[in-house]
Amino acid sequence: MARPTIKHSAKPLALTLGEPAGIGPDITIAAWLRRRELDLPAFYLLGDAALMASRAKALGADVRIAEVDAGEAESVFAEALPVVATGERASAEPGRPDASSAPAALASIRQAVTDVREGRARAVVTNPIAKSVLYRAGFRHPGHTEFLAELAAEDGRVPQPVMMLWSPRLAVVPVTIHVSLRDALAQLSSELIVSTVRIVATELKSRFGIDRPRIAISGLNPHAGEDGSLGHEEQTVIAPALKALRSDGIEAKGPLPADTMFHEAARNSYDCAVCMYHDQALIPIKTVAFDDAVNVTLGLPFIRTSPDHGTAFDIAGTAKANPASLIAALKLASRMAAAKIP
Repeated sequence: MARPTIKHSAKPLALTLGEPAGIGPDITIAAWLRRRELDLPAFYLLGDAALMASRAKALGADVRIAEVDAGEAESVFAEALPVVATGERASAEPGRPDASSAPAALASIRQAVTDVREGRARAVVTNPIAKSVLYRAGFRHPGHTEFLAELAAEDGRVPQPVMMLWSPRLAVVPVTIHVSLRDALAQLSSELIVSTVRIVATELKSRFGIDRPRIAISGLNPHAGEDGSLGHEEQTVIAPALKALRSDGIEAKGPLPADTMFHEAARNSYDCAVCMYHDQALIPIKTVAFDDAVNVTLGLPFIRTSPDHGTAFDIAGTAKANPASLIAALKLASRMAAAKIP
């Protein structure tokens, strides 16, 4: 039986290296090896060809690494894994970050964004980073999401990034993201809820093809405050936001008790759940779709997706890493890039 061909009808995706000592190189190689079987969109890795060749050898993977320019990546993708150099070498061994890790990871992210904004790629897909490694090197952002927003700034204006975790079974958005629970409570406001949901509604229409998105809004307190007896934020913060959103014509329901929002029947009643803080949103999706959930950053002038997992230092270089989430991220980025924006 003839193998399916790989289509070369669009610009490739720009895939970042992530933490060089983590499983990013492993899952990149594993995804490329399944390119024909899964008809994956063409992508190129921004990183160090020597590191990728070394990791392929450690994995026992039959893969040819081709160091190319971004413009050549699409034409070689069918026969070789394209790697575009960033100018930063990575010397870290699997599971052992070193002084090269942070510069290599950050250069890859910066170049991916530049490539998309200058038309060499159609979307950014990011491999997992190790924030602790970056912090030791002076990184000052809470995470990928906030760093990407800074890179997207135009005329000094930084867009509001919105983190969505998406899977075919559930999509969630936390209003507050990578901050402590105490700081999340301090940050939460009607204005932040409104601006977040507006971005979600807009991109569900433009990038996901949902004409009239149904958005479920969680409460903050147990039982959504129990009419004020368990907290007042549902009445003083969330309800005014819902009123403003409905006046915009957005189909938003809530505030809903978070403990009853995520069973199967409830999930079928909305297209996205917007929750008040990080764990309220991420625990459900990582329970329902741990292997194939995708991290999507909304609100940016470019598309960005990422696997929804970390660097997994303990299994880097062992061939045990599951590429399912990266494969889902590549497919979703391609789908979003193909959407017609009104």
